[in-house]
Amino acid sequence: MTTARFEPFFARLAKTRAGAWAAPLRRLTHERLHPARHGDLPAWLAALAGLPAIAAGEVRLDAACVSVAPQATIDAAARAALHAGLAALHPWRKGPFCVHGVTLDAEWRSDWKWSRLAEAIAPLDGRLVLDVGCGNGYYGYRALGAGAALVLGIDPTLRFVLQFLAVNRYFGEDRLAVLPVADRDLPAVDAAGAFDSVFSMGVLYHRRDAAAHLARLLQALRHGGQLVLETLVLDDPAPDSGADRVLYPPGRYARMRNVHAIPGTTALAHWVAAAGFRRIDVVDITRTTSAEQRSTDWMRFESLDKCLAPDDPTRTVEGHPAPARALLLAERP
Repeated sequence: MTTARFEPFFARLAKTRAGAWAAPLRRLTHERLHPARHGDLPAWLAALAGLPAIAAGEVRLDAACVSVAPQATIDAAARAALHAGLAALHPWRKGPFCVHGVTLDAEWRSDWKWSRLAEAIAPLDGRLVLDVGCGNGYYGYRALGAGAALVLGIDPTLRFVLQFLAVNRYFGEDRLAVLPVADRDLPAVDAAGAFDSVFSMGVLYHRRDAAAHLARLLQALRHGGQLVLETLVLDDPAPDSGADRVLYPPGRYARMRNVHAIPGTTALAHWVAAAGFRRIDVVDITRTTSAEQRSTDWMRFESLDKCLAPDDPTRTVEGHPAPARALLLAERP
C-alpha cells in the first residue's frame, strides 16, 4: 500500500519535537492518497508499481543532479521501463534528478536556486526542516545532503507526491517525506514550535492571505529558528515603482492564474516583520531567465519564454514586470 512507504519516516518524525504531528499527518496522507481522490491517481499508482527493481549503488544528495547509480549495469528493458514509469508522471517541475542513468531534466534548474541559498542560510547540520510547498522533494534531498537530520516536505499536489515516491524507490531515504498536505492542514503546535528551519520557496504569491501563510511558518519554527523565504518580488527599474509597492495582478501574471500579490522588497520585509519575525535580511534578488526555467522533454508544456512579451523580455505578456525572485531570511524571536 502506498501510504506504507511513509511509515519509516513517520517513525522517525514521532521521535522529534514535531512528534505530535506524526499521527494526524499519517491520517491525512492515507485519506488523500485514496484512488478516489483524483481521477489520474490510479494511473500514477500503476506507473509507480511498474517501476523496475534496481539495486542502488552510490547515492549523491549533495550534487546538482541528485543522483543514484546502479550497483551493476542494467539491461535495456529495465532502463526502458524506468524511463517510461518516470515519464508517466510528467510534468516534472523541479530537478534535476539522475536516476540509474536516466536524467530528469525538469522545467526548473532548481540547483541554481539551491546554490544561491546554500551559503546564506544557517548550517543545516542536525536540523529538523519543514519544506512547505516542496514539489517533488528536490530541495529536501539537497537539505539532507547539507546535513539536515530530517526533512518534512508538504505539497497538496498529488502528482508531486507520486514523483517523490517514484524517485525515492531508488534513493531509499526515510529521513525525507513529501506528504499530500498544505500549510493550512498542519496540526496545531505549541507556542515554541518544532522546526529549526522552515522553507517556503515559490509559495507566498500563490496565497490569497499572505499574512496567514507567514503566521503558519512562524508557528512551526522554534524560537531562534530560521525562515528561508523565496518569492516573486517587484524588480522594476521605473523611478516611481518604489520598493514598498505591491502589485495585485487583475488577471493573470506571466499566464499564471493564481498569483495574488507581488510586493517590492520593502513591502515584503514589512509583511514578514508584521508576522512576528526579526533579523530580516533580503540576501539575493535574481531575475528569472529562460535558462533557469524552460520547457524540456520532462516538462513539455509552455514555460517562461512564452510568458514574456516577445518585444520586451523585461515585461510579461500582460505588461507586468518580468519575474524576479528574492531570497529572504528571518528568525523567530
